[in-house]
Amino acid sequence: MAPRFALYVAPATDHPLHDIAARWLGWDPETGAQYLAVPAAGLDAGRIASLTADPRRYGFHGTLKPPFHLAEGCDEGQLIMALETFAATRRPLRLTLTPAALGSFLALRPAVPSAELDALAADCIRTFDRFRAPPSEQELARRRAAGLSARQEQYLRDWGYPYIFEEFRMHFTLTGRIKDATERGLLLDHLTELTAPALRKDFMLDEVCLFVQGEPSANFRIAGRYRLGG
Repeated sequence: MAPRFALYVAPATDHPLHDIAARWLGWDPETGAQYLAVPAAGLDAGRIASLTADPRRYGFHGTLKPPFHLAEGCDEGQLIMALETFAATRRPLRLTLTPAALGSFLALRPAVPSAELDALAADCIRTFDRFRAPPSEQELARRRAAGLSARQEQYLRDWGYPYIFEEFRMHFTLTGRIKDATERGLLLDHLTELTAPALRKDFMLDEVCLFVQGEPSANFRIAGRYRLGG
């Protein structure tokens, strides 16, 4: 299978959020290190491992352009060159992140809306769409299974992903779906305490990271970091 690529935001390796999130999810996409889950919020290690299984595959990140296979006639070198050019013409952003529920899962979210952040994500979608191969019928069915609005369905058909432009909500996923509200609340309290030391200062979004998944069963790895402003 051909690899998949994604354009994500991720903390620098020397930022305390990098290590905290990698250990929580059990996977460091920068180094490839794996970590065993530990009990938390009254839940045993097995339950924590289960609740972090989905986000673990992708590594701790905020999405700018979701995973895609390369379009016919495009290669990784061309993608990297375009990414270098794109990053050099954008300015770093300062974000205040806070743990929050997003539907039934937990994530770090910007504390206040940011038009600059929304514009950066929209620019990523448009600029790199020429590198995106059309999604398979299986991928389309998986997206539709969540239940899409008419606008989300249109975005899925036109851009390969439903949660873009007006539907975009920046988030750094920390758990999979948690149906039980009590369990979700306990984990939100735990994650608020866990991430507090790393969130005392604002998060600088000053890089776009290229993530790569070599094969469907593999976790995503960081293949390159491209500094905004060059």
